[in-house]
Amino acid sequence: MSLFPVARLTHTRCWLLSSLVAIAVSPVFAATDSLVQPRTVIVDHSLAKAQADAQILAARRYGTFWTTGDEALARAALAPDFKDSTLPPGRPQGITGPIAASKTMHAAIPDIQCEVEQMMVVGDRVIAHLRFTGHFTGQFKGVQGTGQTIDFIATDIYRVVEGRIAENWHLEDNLTLLQQLGMVK
Repeated sequence: MSLFPVARLTHTRCWLLSSLVAIAVSPVFAATDSLVQPRTVIVDHSLAKAQADAQILAARRYGTFWTTGDEALARAALAPDFKDSTLPPGRPQGITGPIAASKTMHAAIPDIQCEVEQMMVVGDRVIAHLRFTGHFTGQFKGVQGTGQTIDFIATDIYRVVEGRIAENWHLEDNLTLLQQLGMVK
């Protein structure tokens, strides 16, 4: 199965495809069954197995943190000097930023779930395609939820150093989220 239509392959894409291998289950998953399980994982086979496993583990801890709100998971996933390179206005830099954002999301969507649709591990980066689901039964920016279904996506790019996320670039489908919250049409 090809990741790209054959007619659209370029030399760079051919090289990338030849240097990546898809894996369904990694031994690191067995030891961490309580963490979110990515549906698809693509790993650069030139990476040392221990490095790839550590990067996957950090990303899985971070995904599980978004589901549970467990600050210990955030602190285990994120480096002490963690940097959010796409910091939203008003969010504090560092580990406290995602923790504050998680509290806000859990207050609005208490049953929020973060699923990892796909994960790519290349060099010191992990790219994660995330899907967030739940029901808006709490409050968000003064708006009370009435149980509406929430379902939006996000893409994160993590730079992982020594098994912890040192830097994150992220893009969320905030328009869809705000529409589902009833805050914009």
